[in-house]
Amino acid sequence: QVELVESGGGMVQPGGSLRLSCAASTNIFDFWVMAWYRQATGKQREMVAAHIYGNETKYGDFVKGRFTISRANAGMTVNLQMNNLCPEDTAVYFCNARHWTGTSWVDYWGQGTPVTVSS
Repeated sequence: QVELVESGGGMVQPGGSLRLSCAASTNIFDFWVMAWYRQATGKQREMVAAHIYGNETKYGDFVKGRFTISRANAGMTVNLQMNNLCPEDTAVYFCNARHWTGTSWVDYWGQGTPVTVSS
């Protein structure tokens, strides 16, 4: 079982920055996908950014160059640097790790860390 522990959420003013971190409790492999999702009140969970393999990354359309996802600690940690935050970024942010078994994807989720962007 993989436990994902997130940190770095909080409250920030519009235009500010936050850095989220997620650490895996046990060995995961660098070919696993690690990603950040978010869920705002009353909305569906959506993908923010994903680190797929090597240096390949994907971002939600709403990111528009403001966020950067990165892996560290031999792939055990995934970070999300968020700049130029706006109120629409307010949500609970969840860390996700997933791998392919050969027949299906297996997903692990963190408990979520809240981000509030408000003046």
